[in-house]
Amino acid sequence: MIADRAWVERNLGFDPITTPPPSATSATKAAATAKAQPEDLQREIIEFDSEGPEGQSFFAFSNAIGLSQFKEIPWPSGLAPKTDSAARTGTDGRLPEADVLVVTWTVDEGHATSRVLTPGKDSKADYVPYTRNFSTIAKKMKHDCPAMMLKRLGAYWTSTIGKNRVVVFKSDSHMSQDTKTPPGANETLPNEDVWAQIIDDVRPKLVITTGTAGGIGPTVEVGDVVVSRIVRFDCQKWLKDAPFHAADFDAPDPKAKFFDQALELFKANAGQLPKDNTRPPQILNATGLSTSVLTTDFFGFDTSDNHFGLGGLGLAAEMGDAVLGLLMDHRKHAGKPVSRWIAVRNVSDPQIAAEGTLSQQAFIAGQIYKAFGRWSTVCSAIVCWALIAAE
Repeated sequence: MIADRAWVERNLGFDPITTPPPSATSATKAAATAKAQPEDLQREIIEFDSEGPEGQSFFAFSNAIGLSQFKEIPWPSGLAPKTDSAARTGTDGRLPEADVLVVTWTVDEGHATSRVLTPGKDSKADYVPYTRNFSTIAKKMKHDCPAMMLKRLGAYWTSTIGKNRVVVFKSDSHMSQDTKTPPGANETLPNEDVWAQIIDDVRPKLVITTGTAGGIGPTVEVGDVVVSRIVRFDCQKWLKDAPFHAADFDAPDPKAKFFDQALELFKANAGQLPKDNTRPPQILNATGLSTSVLTTDFFGFDTSDNHFGLGGLGLAAEMGDAVLGLLMDHRKHAGKPVSRWIAVRNVSDPQIAAEGTLSQQAFIAGQIYKAFGRWSTVCSAIVCWALIAAE
């Protein structure tokens, strides 16, 4: 699938270049027009809230639909997520111990992931703030990053799937937003510090990082889910001199017992994905670097002319998952316990046609995310369910 302006008009109801959405549809001023720089769009994607005023404005302007139209998922008997009436807690502000830790990132990813894995509790309205050691970790953070603005590292709730206790964590720490200066030798990113702390709290047997990503290549479609035991850095900007700038990390194969069931469960809400999709969403299980999840240190998205050079480097590009692989590698070499882990990324925007300026292409990718990010995230949250149910 390659998305151009005509694709957006067919699927969203407007041409974002000739008829850009009003500024009220944006969470940040910098991303409100097609002249916005690609880097402005990364913060917009993190903060856009389909349940907030900007979401309501976007729905009024476009054909996009909110999660109020979510259809309940027909879970297999005995495996429906059971949300705790009150979130379990650890001692001294820690997260509670659990079998599985699920971490998601943007506001809309949080809405969709919580709707699936902690039904009845929304990540923004209900989740418990997590502030343990905030003042210490914040010393490494930019003053205007999301975590600093919210004065917390994230928020969480707890549930049970089958026999497994689950912590679902919406992170407010982001590799792309937090860091004041690139880490030197033997230094860590603040986002790695957050990862280390929440894993030490929960002591999970399985860690899942999940959320939206840009599809790489013309064969992936919005709603496809890349399940990757391999994560890879592609750092060309502020982390280009880091020792891990091109490193890749791998983990054990995922437990795929319920993947076929997950594909069936997609059907309840797959009708909210783009009408131009040529097939139902798929689960794409990474078998090597070329089919893995790619982490960039810039807002890169795949274009039909391969502007950012992402072609062949993976099936999905995002801006943080390889930090988890980096942490696990550091822990392994330090002789510390290492949980099994996996990256689960849904394609929220496909390859973008190389027409117009790069800023216009980035703007198009951002509008597609606003329309379909939460609905594609429903698919990846179901895959998270399948991985947890198989434990």
